[in-house]
Parts: sequence; structure tokens; C-alpha cells
Amino acid sequence: MDFAFGPQDEAFRREARTWLEEHLSGTPARRDWERELGRGGWIGLGWAEDGYGNRRAELTQQVVWAEEYARSKAPARSGHIGENLLAPTLLAHGTPEQKRRFLPPIAEGRELWCQGYSEPGAGSDLAGIRTTAARTSAARTVDAEAADAGTTAVRDKGGAPVEAFRVTGQKIWTSLAHEADWCFVLARTEPGSTRHHGLSFLFVPMDQPGRVEVRPIRQLTGTSEFNEVFFDGAVARAEHVVGGEGNGWQVAMSLLGFERGVSTLVQQIGFAEELGRVLRTAVATGAATDPVVRDRLVRLWAELRTMRWNALRTLGSSGSSGSSGSGGDAAAPSVAKLLWGGWHRRLGELAVQVRGAGAAVGPADWSAALPYELDAAQHLFLFSRADTIYGGSDEIQRTIIAERALGLPKEPRG
Repeated sequence: MDFAFGPQDEAFRREARTWLEEHLSGTPARRDWERELGRGGWIGLGWAEDGYGNRRAELTQQVVWAEEYARSKAPARSGHIGENLLAPTLLAHGTPEQKRRFLPPIAEGRELWCQGYSEPGAGSDLAGIRTTAARTSAARTVDAEAADAGTTAVRDKGGAPVEAFRVTGQKIWTSLAHEADWCFVLARTEPGSTRHHGLSFLFVPMDQPGRVEVRPIRQLTGTSEFNEVFFDGAVARAEHVVGGEGNGWQVAMSLLGFERGVSTLVQQIGFAEELGRVLRTAVATGAATDPVVRDRLVRLWAELRTMRWNALRTLGSSGSSGSSGSGGDAAAPSVAKLLWGGWHRRLGELAVQVRGAGAAVGPADWSAALPYELDAAQHLFLFSRADTIYGGSDEIQRTIIAERALGLPKEPRG
């Protein structure tokens, strides 16, 4: 595969680099930074369609933007879920009305999204969800977007009642739910249905006091990017069901494919910077003189290069700048997840090993570290313990590869 950057790509690189240099001053607030990206036209480059306030870019240019963004050390994106997960899914399965309503605010950085998939007790078994969404009559619904908590009817701009669903249940490990305006939720809309049958993919506005509650989950690192979300009769308009009622499983699986697209390359650039820090630490502490440590460093470097070429191969084989990059290979997303999850966890282990005993203690000046803050190596070690679990555990990924790609007998399910 030829994945060389041409003159147009390099011109695009200069444009991206110049814009980032001009607009990255200080540490902008995350939501303000999303709007700044939107004004610059940098959101939605990989969408399969334009005309929603976004501009399209070739696959190579998407990679260029990803590389320049990571190398500039720009802020972590809070709009990633809307731009790279929801938008491609909506373009593939949404109605024209849904696209016109939801894509422009994402492209402008005005509305942020979170993903309501995982549930307590279900582990990585997405089909085992218990959150329900019951359809209500048009005369007895609750306003999902504008009315106060006492209102008993959703009405459109003309005052006519609108049908809706009442969503009840709990989601967990919901990234950035505390910042999101909307949540796309996989819920059971057919009473008595089981497994992947009877599910629907619907949009729930987060600003519903008393009906949507977000509780941050404090992690080993002391941070709380993940949340629990409780829905107590929260309302989702019937017109905001994507792909049709009862077709949620197909839509949800399509979205998971988009999760392993160009953003994988952004992740790998960050991985390369982390590996560089570990290497420099190993040299500074003398750990690099240990042949076993040297072998692990070289192996990690080689595996990272392999992951990059695998990502480029699967992106290139898709034949479309707006696709998920799996090229029709059902196992490709699972292979990618297996590769980077284990790799990053091994890097975290090596990061503290090359530090020696000092990696187990806090900062020298405790008076300046209240509350206690982890250094980069400690944070890497602790956070990467979860890499083989979140986003689909390694066990689930291997099952997908075995059943969908290799055609092996399905695992018994109770």
C-alpha cells in the first residue's frame, strides 16, 4: 500500500500547523476550544458528507491533521465522541431531519455528546443491557428540551404534542457525561425482548433535572473522566430514534466500527511521546544498561511501528475517507483494540520499572502537592491498567475475532 503524503497534503500540514500555532495560547477551556476548532473548520474533516458546517478532507489530510494536533500538544478533545463516533453513525443511519438538527452543532463545537452503552452487572456484554425506553402517548409526554419539570407534554414549535420515550435505567463508565449536552443511549424498547433484539438507539438530552443524574467515578489516578448516569423517566423524542425502533443493535455495532478510525493514529502519536519519555528516563536512571530493559524498549518500539502500519493498512483498504477504516473486515476493530490495549499497559509497567523505587512515592515537597498529584509515569501506570477492559475487554475482542472472522463455534451463553 502506498500511503505517501503528496504536495497537497504537505500544504495542508502547513495550514494546520500555522493555525494551531496562532490559536494555541495558554490553556483554553475545553468547551471554548471546541468552538474555536469549529470556527476554524477543523471539526468533521472525515465525515462522509459536507454541508453541515464542516469541510471534508482526504484520508491522508485527516492523518496530517491528527499528527499535527498531537504534536502541538493541543488540549484533549471533549468533542471527540460527537465528531468521531456519533456523526459518522448519524450520516450512515440517520434521517435528513436528524442530520440537519444534530450535525451542525457538532461541527461548530456547540453541543457535546457522551455514549450510553455499558451498564452495571453486564460487564462488556453490551447485549445484556436492562435500561428501558417506554413509548408514551403524545398527550402524556414530558418535555425533553425546554419545559420545566412539572410539564406533562412535549410540544413542537407550533404547540402540537410530540411522541416520546421515557428512559429508565443506569449507565456506567460514561466518558465526559459531566460535560455533555446529549447522550446517545442504547435501550430496550420492546418489552420482554432479550439479548440484541428489541433495542433502539436514541438521543437523550442531559439537561433534565430530576430525570438525569450524573455521578463522577473517582479513579485510582484521582481523576474522574468516567461517570455513572441514572435515567429516571428521562425523555427522548420519538423522532430522535436513529435507524428505526428495534434496530438499535445494528446501529450500535456500526458505531463501534467508527471508533477505530483515524483517531487511532492520534492515539499512537501520544503513545510515541510516552515511549520517548520512558526511554529518556531509562537512560537517566541507568536502567537502560539492563539488557532485559533494553529488549523491552526495543520490543515496544517495534510493536508501536507495527500498530501504525496496521492502522494505515486498514484505513487505506476502506477506500473511503469517511468510513470506519475497517475495509469490511469485521475483526479489524477488535484486532486494533487488542494491539494497543496490551501495548499501553506494558508501557505503563515499564515506566515505573525504569524509575526504580522512586516510582512508588509521592513528590519530594508534600506541602506543594495538596491534594496529592501523580507524576506522568505513575499516572500512565495506573490508568493503563484499564486499557484492556474499557472499550470492550480483551476477552470480548477475542470472541469477536473467533466468531465473526474465523468462523469458530459460538461461545455458549447462559
